[in-house]
Amino acid sequence: MRRYEYVGPAELRDLPPVDVAGIRSRDDLAAWLATRPRGELAEPFTFVVDLGGTLRLAPRRSEHVACAVGRPVLAAGEMGFATGEPGSAAGWRVDRVSNQSTGYCPDPECWPAVAAALDAAGTPHPGGFTDAVLFRRCTSCGQRNIVHDGDFACAVCDAPLPVDG
Repeated sequence: MRRYEYVGPAELRDLPPVDVAGIRSRDDLAAWLATRPRGELAEPFTFVVDLGGTLRLAPRRSEHVACAVGRPVLAAGEMGFATGEPGSAAGWRVDRVSNQSTGYCPDPECWPAVAAALDAAGTPHPGGFTDAVLFRRCTSCGQRNIVHDGDFACAVCDAPLPVDG
């Protein structure tokens, strides 16, 4: 699997991790989610899959690089959960997941790492990104861009972005 190095601002690289959980089982997930304020459960969480294949979760406003403790990752993005049985470890499932991380800019092809981490933790998931994001670096100005609606134009200088990764 491809490794993604941190490509975001240098000043964020050394941020301390904030309330990061390594999720290896359904019980790990249920225990960590039980500590979250109710309002926080309504929005997606920051996640990375570390090089060992472990899913690491942090509150949404956490930086991916802090969640990864500054290390390379196999995947990164945002992940939301739903449950059919409130408070039940067996009831939690991933209901939305993206690869949106401007710090790591992972390709949608990182999904197998996410699926493997969730499968290892016994957590049901949608089988693919519910919102896959394409990142491209502008060859004219160097800015990282998220491609929206197939528009391969730099948001900063309007130069064409590479179509292929």
